[in-house]
Amino acid sequence: MNGEYLGVDLGGTSFNIGRVKSGMVIDEVGSDIISQGKATEVLATLTSAIDQVITPEVKGIGVGVPGIVDTKNGIIYDIQNIPAWKEIQLQHILEDKYEIPVVLNNDANCFALAEKKFGKGQIYENFVGLSIGTGLGMGIIINDQLYDGVMCGAGEIGMLPYKDGIVEQYAASFFFAREYDRTAKEMHEAARDKELIAIEAFDEFGIHLGEAIKIILFMYAPQAIILGGSISKAYQYFEKTMKHTIADFAYPKQLNNLNIVVSTHPNLPVLGASALCLDNTH
Repeated sequence: MNGEYLGVDLGGTSFNIGRVKSGMVIDEVGSDIISQGKATEVLATLTSAIDQVITPEVKGIGVGVPGIVDTKNGIIYDIQNIPAWKEIQLQHILEDKYEIPVVLNNDANCFALAEKKFGKGQIYENFVGLSIGTGLGMGIIINDQLYDGVMCGAGEIGMLPYKDGIVEQYAASFFFAREYDRTAKEMHEAARDKELIAIEAFDEFGIHLGEAIKIILFMYAPQAIILGGSISKAYQYFEKTMKHTIADFAYPKQLNNLNIVVSTHPNLPVLGASALCLDNTH
């Protein structure tokens, strides 16, 4: 990865921007987003942060966003927790301001791409990156290439019907909020303190996540599933029930060749966004 690039990891409530060189983040800045602000206010916050880390050596900007992306026309739609950004031509706005190429994609795709370029996905030709956090996002690598589908809509595992709702209501932070009126982070801390209700909550969570993984196996038959996102840090508390749920998968031979690993590489969202700038990412 020659040259310097900016990677922008744009979340619903905050963002991180890193200047990347040779696969390393050499400068970084983060900020909260005024999520209820006007579109121009949110944009001003973003560009102000970019101004802090951009240099003349930067050759391009990659942006990962939690929403639908029209990569061909450089438009993002319906960003989570930023109501004002229903439709914004972010690529053109940033290119006009900084006069360098800008590439957009979904944040889950950036996670998978980062794992392929810099993390545990380097040894696999076909895998999925499963980001478990506020929602359940998935990025897909097929034959060493990112597959994102129309409008970056491929891999929306969290939106599939499940029980009385959709998958991510059970296999993401929504589960803890709905069933226990606590955040996933709070429940993780409680599990560390050996609080019984938290241990039981993660046991149940693992069952739901296991069901989601079986769906993925039927759809893609990947070599590996790489778990990321904030809830993956609590892996030890849901690993057992997740694997027990997966164990009755219909095709045991396929299951025997599956690797489930947890992401450990730092700065992956920023690195993945920066890697969008490379010509060979698609």
